[in-house]
Amino acid sequence: MARSRLRSIITTIVAMMLTTSAISQTIDPELRAALKQNVNESSSFEDRFDAEVWLVDMSGRMSRYIKDPQQRLELLRKVHREATKAGVEPELVLSVIHIESHFDRFAISRVGAQGLMQVMPFWKSEIGRPTDNLTNVDTNLRYGCTILKHYIDREKGDLIRALARYNGSLGKTWYPEKVLTAWEKYWFVNNI
Repeated sequence: MARSRLRSIITTIVAMMLTTSAISQTIDPELRAALKQNVNESSSFEDRFDAEVWLVDMSGRMSRYIKDPQQRLELLRKVHREATKAGVEPELVLSVIHIESHFDRFAISRVGAQGLMQVMPFWKSEIGRPTDNLTNVDTNLRYGCTILKHYIDREKGDLIRALARYNGSLGKTWYPEKVLTAWEKYWFVNNI
């Protein structure tokens, strides 16, 4: 039994190493440059009233995932800041986080993606920051928002293709559909 478990663990580690190696060989140089620039940079709200309305609204929506109101507000401020800085709608970022990690900053996928936005660790080496901690909320959001924005721009605003690229499932629609459904059902803000 122990030998079987050990074999399973070794197989998983080898698969992760092969996946990471294959992915890093197809790195988009423009994305590498965008990550390098944005990760090195340090309130995204222009109006206090708008900030309060958005934070109260989103905090209520997030209460099922994060019970502590202060933790929710802190996360929401960070999401808004990084999404706005990258040029992505904060509600879309919340939808990606919802699907990727269910707001668990310590989430790790079976292929090794880490944190709220499930960023692959090879990016740290690609931009020369191997000691970055992807479970750190600020770091994870900066990486994730920059990557998402890059793919949105690359796909000229086509969210289906951009989200599929983000997830590594280009050509398939299951992941984009999940994110867009979460956006519509939980996070969409009607500005009418």
